[in-house]
Amino acid sequence: MPLRRRHAADLYPYIDVDMWAGMASERPTSKRALERLFATRIADPSIIAFAVIDDETGTVAGTTSLYDFVPEQSRVELGMTFFGRSYWGRNVNASSKLALLTFAFEELLVHRVTLRCDVRNVRSAAAIVKLGATLEGVLRGYRHGHDGSRVDTSVYSLLEHEWPASRSGLVHRLTPADLLPEVTELIEFSEQLARADAECAPLPA
Repeated sequence: MPLRRRHAADLYPYIDVDMWAGMASERPTSKRALERLFATRIADPSIIAFAVIDDETGTVAGTTSLYDFVPEQSRVELGMTFFGRSYWGRNVNASSKLALLTFAFEELLVHRVTLRCDVRNVRSAAAIVKLGATLEGVLRGYRHGHDGSRVDTSVYSLLEHEWPASRSGLVHRLTPADLLPEVTELIEFSEQLARADAECAPLPA
């Protein structure tokens, strides 16, 4: 669902120094600070921010976003993601990434999705690679770290022609219960189109 300022109350208790270490933004030290961060994202027209809801409990599991959307260049970035530790290692992240990538490639019709992470954030890097994204390189000294040092950032991308394989991999990792209803509908619709195209294809001579 769309991110709201009120979600800060649910998500702030998840934040600690270690889990925030790889984030680009400064660590919020109060619920009000996280609320201000969310307000900034919500007000930015280049950011489409979401709260990720645990369907079993109805609680807010985390947040993730599409940002730096450039329609004329058909590209967008995926990130600004964090989840509570109790959701690490589960399928919540994979399900939310499937939802956002489906939206990016099949609704926004982008050609390229970019993903970035701190080179030291091996957990995020492994999750990005599992999406089927390709490491393009490292931006040296890309941003200020929270300790005042310069941080190197790894850049990954997923292109339009790579999306079907990525989607298939994500779907096979998830159970039907993991899939958000709107994602299931988009996948079924895409598969129907693929079958229709195959049926209409000319027979070989």
